[in-house]
Amino acid sequence: MRYRSLLFDWSGTLVDDLPPTLHATNAVLNEHQVPSMSREEFRQRFRLPYPEFYDEMLPGVPIETLEDTFRSSFNESPQGVTVLPHAREMLDWCRDQKIRCFVLSSMDVGLFTEQAHDFGLHGHFEAIYAGVIDKRERIGGILSGHGLAVDETAFVGDMVHDIHTAKHGGIASVAVATGYDPVDRLAQSEPHHFFDHMGDFRQWLEDSAKHPEPAR
Repeated sequence: MRYRSLLFDWSGTLVDDLPPTLHATNAVLNEHQVPSMSREEFRQRFRLPYPEFYDEMLPGVPIETLEDTFRSSFNESPQGVTVLPHAREMLDWCRDQKIRCFVLSSMDVGLFTEQAHDFGLHGHFEAIYAGVIDKRERIGGILSGHGLAVDETAFVGDMVHDIHTAKHGGIASVAVATGYDPVDRLAQSEPHHFFDHMGDFRQWLEDSAKHPEPAR
């Protein structure tokens, strides 16, 4: 097996929460008399760490004052969160293969916990790191704290920030085109691997197990 440990982003990687995130973001903007964004405009402008995005959209407004509106509006969205196709099967397969799985996400801890338990996915992960503003600042501690070998570990995500986080930690980066960042932006970040969805990544892992080669 090429990778014995996988770190997963949550939003846009394992679950589709873009509709309620957009709904909540527009509620925050409207509260400060800023017009709503379309889905595509949001995908073009949104970025992590998310305080930088809000500092651009609402300069001078403390991020702490926006969080209550975001959380309540997220839960009131007419469209809810769904598990992305192939994600559950991927996590089940990783469990069967004894691949160690972790979550590293900027998602609000409370919202994440609700979703993970509602979807029955919480038990798939050895450890969960949610509410992380800048993932680059945590990746090193996670790797060392769990004794993860850098040449056997990859970070799977849907945003450029995830790719940068993987590279910052010295591990492989896996991009999936199922979430927030447009495909062209993801490609420009030069991930080690790029897949349309989690099913393709799982197939690649299965094929790699049959024909092992160095991860780099």
